[in-house]
Amino acid sequence: MDTNVDPLQNPAKRHKCCACYKQYKKKEHLIEHMKVSYHSIHQPRCPICLKHCKFLESLREHLLGPSCSDIFSEQGCQLCLRIFGSSGSRNEHMEFCRLLTPIPLGTSVSPTVSHEFDFQDSYDENRVGMRPKAIAIDCEMVGGGSDGSLELCARVCLVDEDEKLIFHTYVQPQMPVTNYRYEITGLAEEHLRDAMPLEQVQQKILQILHNGESIGEVRLESLDGGKARLLVGHGLAHDLDCLKLSYPEHLLRDTSLYGPLLKTNSVSHSLKYLTRTYLGYNIQTSTHDPYEDCVSVMRLYKRIRGQVHQEEGNGTSISTASNDIILESDPWGSKEVDNLTPDELYAMSSSAFKCWCLDLKSRSA
Repeated sequence: MDTNVDPLQNPAKRHKCCACYKQYKKKEHLIEHMKVSYHSIHQPRCPICLKHCKFLESLREHLLGPSCSDIFSEQGCQLCLRIFGSSGSRNEHMEFCRLLTPIPLGTSVSPTVSHEFDFQDSYDENRVGMRPKAIAIDCEMVGGGSDGSLELCARVCLVDEDEKLIFHTYVQPQMPVTNYRYEITGLAEEHLRDAMPLEQVQQKILQILHNGESIGEVRLESLDGGKARLLVGHGLAHDLDCLKLSYPEHLLRDTSLYGPLLKTNSVSHSLKYLTRTYLGYNIQTSTHDPYEDCVSVMRLYKRIRGQVHQEEGNGTSISTASNDIILESDPWGSKEVDNLTPDELYAMSSSAFKCWCLDLKSRSA
């Protein structure tokens, strides 16, 4: 043992993640953390100390914690979690950030409302770089089977990005309804007496979503579906299953599955919670209204999509002080990783999810 070494002059070196600020005693532990954390510019990030968080919920908890709460309480928006130059500018911003509750359709609306699209108005083949447009969907279910537990779609609603009602209809169940779930749906037998058959509903929805594009082109992920529209919803798999429809996964935008919108234990929040927390109003205070839910999920999608992130800086080529390292197909398996700084490790990391802000990028970008 070297008795000449002063332990006070050689404190144990800590290896700190430059994204989430976690510290590790060993460099290999930091590297392992970076491999599984998927830090990227698309993660929720504190606007004050710039710490990365995995979920918007954990970012909210951080902003209300001891380190950044003083600034956030004075200058931060509780809805979009942005920071403003003063409490006055924050208050002015919140006048627009807190939205009004949509006016529900109710159950006395005409059985079917359908508006035809002007395809060229939404997508002009002669214009380069058009981004995909979105359509929001919501379904109301009644119960079938002896115990009323089978999910039968009885009502469907679609709205566009401008909150315009595109399609609404009651749906004729394919088996007898044994539970109308009136307290939730507000539906009774008379609403479904002259309802549209499910097959016609399917055709109409696909016509809207495909937007004149062929089925083959819609399925090609490399083309982002061409002219086809993004489908926005909360619990889309359930709605599509009850409608007996399929739609390419790369064109789905589900607020119940989107990583940053999950709880810190990776479980889904309800649409009611997300609307209150990020839009500032309450929904589903009595019966569920499909138009109200459609508009709310579209607003939520557009708010998340509109987040501004810095230009993508991650890549497979890492420049160091000594040389340029061209990483292999499995960059984390390279021996050179041990020599990289925390900043260079962060540059190697990439997002585990497709950020919705990318939907605003044109197809030619």
